[in-house]
Amino acid sequence: MTTDDGIRAATADERRAQVALYGSLTDEQWDAPSLCAGWRVREVLAHTTMPFRYSTGRVLRGMVRARGSFDRFADRAARRDAVELTPADLLTSLRDNVDFQWSPPGGGPLGALSHDVIHGLDTSAALGLDDRYASPERCALVLSGLQPRQLRFFGVDLTGVRLRAVDADWSYGDGEVVEGRAQDLLLTVCGRRQRAGRLRGPAAGRLAAGSPG
Repeated sequence: MTTDDGIRAATADERRAQVALYGSLTDEQWDAPSLCAGWRVREVLAHTTMPFRYSTGRVLRGMVRARGSFDRFADRAARRDAVELTPADLLTSLRDNVDFQWSPPGGGPLGALSHDVIHGLDTSAALGLDDRYASPERCALVLSGLQPRQLRFFGVDLTGVRLRAVDADWSYGDGEVVEGRAQDLLLTVCGRRQRAGRLRGPAAGRLAAGSPG
């Protein structure tokens, strides 16, 4: 079992990988669509770095204005920050907070890692750069912490399906085997759309269709 310190170290490694990813992007790539519906790459990084830049009080005030909806608040914040902050500002925020420790409500250190890894894939996979920047080990670590209630939240029907990673020691469920890399399976269970051929197995087509992120 990975310790909290091990998870925090993995989170720092993920952020370093993302510093390299975002530091390599062109102006056109910053404005390219991500796998998060309605967000460009710059909105994704604005959201990823929000825990570094927002106090608890600011979050609570934003949620009040969003009538108690965190999703509505987070969307507004990402869109606003992507206008007010330049890509260089956002990249600096990420680089300066590689070792920053935080935990989403009820999520613990693994919740923070999950947040960063999933949104990193939202950018790298959308740009076709996930082969270079995604880590099978970190993706599998996030997958290992997913609970049934979280899977229900993303709305992906895994009935009669057993997911199995081909590049990491992880599997989930019972039924027809669907295989893929850990990063592709993570995107699948998070409801992101997949490019054809990323998954293999009888139910691969149904899962690859996914839903918007």
